[in-house]
Parts: sequence; structure tokens; C-alpha cells
Amino acid sequence: MDKKALIAALREILPASQVLDSTEAQRPFECDGLSAYHRLPLVTVLPEQQEQVQAIVRLCHQNRIPLVARGAGTGLSGGALPDENGVLLSLAKFNRIVDIDPDNLCATVEPGVRNLAISEAVADKGLYYAPDPSSQIACSIGGNVAENAGGVHCLKYGLTVHNIMALKVITTDGELLTIGGKTYDSPGYDLLALMTGSEGLLGIIMEVTVKLLPQPERKQVILAAFDDIGKAATAVGDIIAAGIIPAGLEMMDRLAIQAAEDFCHPGYPLDAEAILLCEIDGNNEEVSERIMQLRQVLDRTGPMHFATAETEAQRQQFWAGRKAAFPAVGRISPDYYCMDGTIPRRHLPQILKRIAELAAGCGLNVANVFHAGDGNLHPLILYDANQPGELEQAEQLGAEILELCIAVGGTITGEHGVGIEKIDQMCSQFAAAELSQFHALKNAFDPAGILNPGKAVPSLHRCAELGAMHVHHGQLPHPELERF
Repeated sequence: MDKKALIAALREILPASQVLDSTEAQRPFECDGLSAYHRLPLVTVLPEQQEQVQAIVRLCHQNRIPLVARGAGTGLSGGALPDENGVLLSLAKFNRIVDIDPDNLCATVEPGVRNLAISEAVADKGLYYAPDPSSQIACSIGGNVAENAGGVHCLKYGLTVHNIMALKVITTDGELLTIGGKTYDSPGYDLLALMTGSEGLLGIIMEVTVKLLPQPERKQVILAAFDDIGKAATAVGDIIAAGIIPAGLEMMDRLAIQAAEDFCHPGYPLDAEAILLCEIDGNNEEVSERIMQLRQVLDRTGPMHFATAETEAQRQQFWAGRKAAFPAVGRISPDYYCMDGTIPRRHLPQILKRIAELAAGCGLNVANVFHAGDGNLHPLILYDANQPGELEQAEQLGAEILELCIAVGGTITGEHGVGIEKIDQMCSQFAAAELSQFHALKNAFDPAGILNPGKAVPSLHRCAELGAMHVHHGQLPHPELERF
């Protein structure tokens, strides 16, 4: 089917205003948050009814036309990068909260509903939705499911996969499946977990039932400042080892601290090499006890000073700097490349030191701001795309950081997904037999291969061409890592 015939067929399904084919109209859809990569789709569609989506999927399936689903476009791994020979399916118009069920502590929402909007909608009932990515003011719940997003409070409350109960999904041939339900378990294979984090390769998410939690009686944040980033990293392990599981445990280094303070003035100490933000929540008695224990643990690690949020406004202020860290860093560099890898907590001091060494070696600055409690790193590699070769340098540094994560028993992503950004590192993380099983799953759900092709799972041929060596978790293939 040529472009003209495809557009004509789509306009039989949708009003002409919801089928975009001009260059100008499609520019907003040419990339996601990984803006270094961009391309225009053949055509963009903006349906607003489930039946329209089913008809579009059937049309693409019958004619073997690539189909890429897109949420809010805040993803950072290129997962929503369009296919230049295919259809870009925007789910932005599916933004209704379908049902709020406080008795069963859940809500059902369409995929275009913003993450923060869920908590706002149930706040008057004393409830909230726990996963809170930094982009929660803009990111959509469908994208959160597709990438298995986390957030500041995922240490205690888990990732998206731990906070959803059911999905409605349109399959590659246009059928509607309901996976999961309002009970805690359902018969058969756990397709709910399989679909979460599948990056749009297995189906189109049309509805999500999320878990709601009661607002805790009290929340309190301690800010601990350190004169050495290694001390801050060591403190993270000490906190968990003491049996304290904070609601959130975040770290920022000097560059991130300074950028955030200049941007939104959260009251961070500018003389610190690193800060930890540690939030305790629960009832009054529990929080008081844990805060006392936390201060005792932190005191042994030698911080420069503490600051405890005394009011809700100050607590929000402390978190505002962390939440705004990415845009804040964007003010001090023409471009930055946001990495996402996860390591065992015990390796934080050594890995942060090694990242600094690698960055110095290639002449690029790195700002570290990340979910320290669960070892989910977010090094922001600063570069200037207008300077020849700097993007390639940033990408190479990013690849080396991901290889470090694998080498110490970690993984190449914690919440951003693989997309196109990390597809080559999948060849290092997984053996051929494992990749073959991923392809078998993809083929079971999408035998025609039309859903988000070329993303997340590399072909075995690609890995062979790269000559990538599979690294088993915990092995240290690089001589400079042996001291870890």
C-alpha cells in the first residue's frame, strides 16, 4: 500500500483533521526525549475512540505497515521514535479517568492520563498513586507501563509493574484483551508483568487499572551534605543495612546541586560535593523513630551537615530541586545525554569514581542525579551537538557506563527502557539463547513484526556484526574493574 492509499484508508477511519501527513504537522512527533535522534513518520494519526485504534491496527496488520504507539513523548530511550515507512499512533486523546474505586484502592484510567493527574484526582479521598517519575507532571500512564517507569519513591513502593492490577490491550490483529483484574492474582501466565516494560512491542495499551495507596500520616525529609561523593555513596548502603527502607533515597553531585540551586532555589548547600535526600513516611511514631535512627547512621558516615524539613512546604522545596534537576542541567549545557543503568548498591562508590575517570578521559562533564537507594544511576553527560564529534563522544561514554553496570552485576536500564539507545548493549547483557527467547515472545504476540520494529531487542545478526561479547552478571571482563 503506497502513502496515498494509506492516507485515504486512514481517513475512512478518522476525520481528516486527525490524520496528519504534512512535514509541518508531524514535526512535534519526530522524536521523544532522546532528541538527538529524530525522523518523520509516513503519517501520524490521533484517534479518540478505542474502535478507531482497533481499525488502525487491523489496517496496518493486513498491509504489514509498521506501527509505533506514542504517549506524551517524554521517554528518554527513543522508544517512540517513528518509523519513516509507518504510522505513528498518538494516544494523547485518551486522557480520561474512567473509574475511581476507593473501596478496592484502585483507579482505571486511559493511557494518555498524566501520571500526576491520578494522584490529584484521588487526593480528596486521602489516596495517591506511588510511582512518581521526575517527568510526572507531563508523562502519561501508558508510557509508564510501556517502559516500567519508576521514580523517586520506587525504593519503598516499587516500579510501575508493582503498582498496576489490570490492562486492556489491543493485539496486533486488532483484538481487545483484558489482562489481570481487581484481585491480587489471576489464573494463567503472568501476562501483566510481561506486558509491563514491553516498550510497545507486544500490544497497544488502552486502559490501565492502577493501585492506590492511603496518604501516610506524616512525611519527613533529611538532607545530608557531604564533602566527598564516595562518603555519600557509602551512606546509602549503611542506611539500608541498618534496616531502614526510606520512601525515597536520592543523590545529587556538585554539578547537579549547583544547577538545581540556580534554577529553583531549593536551599541546597553549594559547598557540598554530594547530597542525599532521604524521606521517611508512615505514622507519627514510626517517622520519629526512623528519623532518629537515620540521623545516627548518617552521623557515622561523616556528613558536613544535616537539614531536616520542618514543614510540608520545606519538604516539597527539597524535592523540587531533585525533580527539576534534569531541566536545571539543561540550562548549563547546550545538550545532555541522560543515561539509565542499575547496579548493586555496594558498588556505588567505585562506579561513581570510575564514571568520573571515564568522563575526564574524554573531556566531558557528567552530572550525577539518581535513585541511590535502588542503585538506579542517571549520569547526565554534558555535550554540545554543534561541536563535531561531541555527540559521538557522549554516546561512547554512555556505552562504557552501561558496560560498567553489566560488569558489576547490574543492568543497562532501570526505568527508561532500551528503545534504540541501548540496543547494542543488549548484546552484552544477554546471550544468544536468551535473545532468541525474547524474539520468540515477540513473534507469539506480533508475528508480522509491525509493532515498534527495530526497538528494544537486537537481532542475533546485529550482535554478531558488533562482535559483542555477552557478559554474565557479576563477571568483570575489564582489567581496570578487577579492584571492584
